[in-house]
Amino acid sequence: MFKAQATDLHLHYGDFHALKGINFTVMPNTVTALIGPSGCGKSTFLRLFNRMNDLIDNVRIEGTVLLDGEDIYQKDLAVDELRKRVGMVFQKPTPFPKSIFENVAYGLRVNEVRDKLALEEVVETNLRRVALWDEVKDNLKKSAMALSGGQQQRLCIARALAVEPALVLMDEPTSALDPISSAAIEELIYQLKENFTIIIVTHNMQQAGRVSDRTAYFYLGELVEFDNTKTVFTNPRDPRTQNYITGRMG
Repeated sequence: MFKAQATDLHLHYGDFHALKGINFTVMPNTVTALIGPSGCGKSTFLRLFNRMNDLIDNVRIEGTVLLDGEDIYQKDLAVDELRKRVGMVFQKPTPFPKSIFENVAYGLRVNEVRDKLALEEVVETNLRRVALWDEVKDNLKKSAMALSGGQQQRLCIARALAVEPALVLMDEPTSALDPISSAAIEELIYQLKENFTIIIVTHNMQQAGRVSDRTAYFYLGELVEFDNTKTVFTNPRDPRTQNYITGRMG
């Protein structure tokens, strides 16, 4: 059974100890929300699962990170192959300056899928998954840059899903969107867990409560609390969690 797992995980930026002894397991077909104040390590932790922290100088990692039982920090691991298995959706929509069709087909073309019918099927399937097909089906050759912000973010999610990743990472995917677009993305996240496993960073605690099955509260690089979302929000074990959720600590 698929799992994403970190065990006794420490991460240092030079002399700064950014993540401290994290133990964390995500089960399949769930949405896990990472919450906590700015600078607490949420996004750094999220990026462990596709090794994007490797792009930062002077990063040192101790402990293990497993994806489906495989240590993704082992020597000789093909990082490009890992990133095909782990989709990423960023804070701001990041469509490529290509057509709507080519944005969704991009990952398959990189994987040398050339069959026209196969590409068309994958593009339609994933635009339907993100409830965008009916809005763009007659304009697939038009530039993705012409879409609204909310449409662009749904397109980026479709692009991430097109290669059928084992895990989907979302780093504050609605923070740059208007309330109506944010609500559409939230509804989408809730539906996608039927086929995907999702970890989402959010500053919006109401959003975490709406979309996630489990919630992890980070503070100063520590994983303070990690439990079912309802438990974290209604009966947290740690007073620091209680103080954050009630607004006494930001």
